[in-house]
Amino acid sequence: MAEKVVAELAANVWKVLVTEGATVEEGDTLVVLESMKMEIPVLAEMSGTIASVAVSEGSVVDEGDPICEIT
Repeated sequence: MAEKVVAELAANVWKVLVTEGATVEEGDTLVVLESMKMEIPVLAEMSGTIASVAVSEGSVVDEGDPICEIT
């Protein structure tokens, strides 16, 4: 079962901490977003393997935009 991780708010992508093929555990930080000078970590809601990463550092996401997919 795959889980799509999406942005919860409009923000700049400050740091991407995972790459395709990486193994993550539930609660790991995948990406750090920046909005209104605040850092917002995006956490894995399940353990698995990163199937794809849809963002890069410096890009901008809107609410609901895909960040990555975990399988």
